[in-house]
Amino acid sequence: MDNTVLKPTTAPGPEPEPKIREFTQRFPATPRGARLARRRAVRCMEEWGYPPASDTSCTVALLVAELASNAVRHGRLPGRDFRLRLVREPSTRTLRIEVSDSREDRLPAIPPAPTPDDESGRGLLLVDVLATRWGTTPRSPVGKTVWAECAVM
Repeated sequence: MDNTVLKPTTAPGPEPEPKIREFTQRFPATPRGARLARRRAVRCMEEWGYPPASDTSCTVALLVAELASNAVRHGRLPGRDFRLRLVREPSTRTLRIEVSDSREDRLPAIPPAPTPDDESGRGLLLVDVLATRWGTTPRSPVGKTVWAECAVM
């Protein structure tokens, strides 16, 4: 009986760098489109290893819901969709959420503190609290992109 032990002749290589993950999809600029964007973002996060009940996935769901509903409510032009883009950058442990619409005007700004009787005006306050940072950029050839970044582990 041969008791020869085979040993590898090469050392194992370094661990591969985690790759950047990206998702982009257009949705109809309707309340249903905003709901679909949120659901698709949660599914995408699950595919990237973040269960739907995780803090990361819940944060992303809230941010996407707010940005998408704002695109539908304030950035809608008849016959135009909005675009959702998610980018996970493993080297910085950051997830960037971008929602682009067709309106160049009506840039988002944090409103003054709402009163208890106000029925709206809290969404961007939520974005400001949940996101590490957020802002807007012009979209070429027309429109704007509202983005938010959050930490992911």
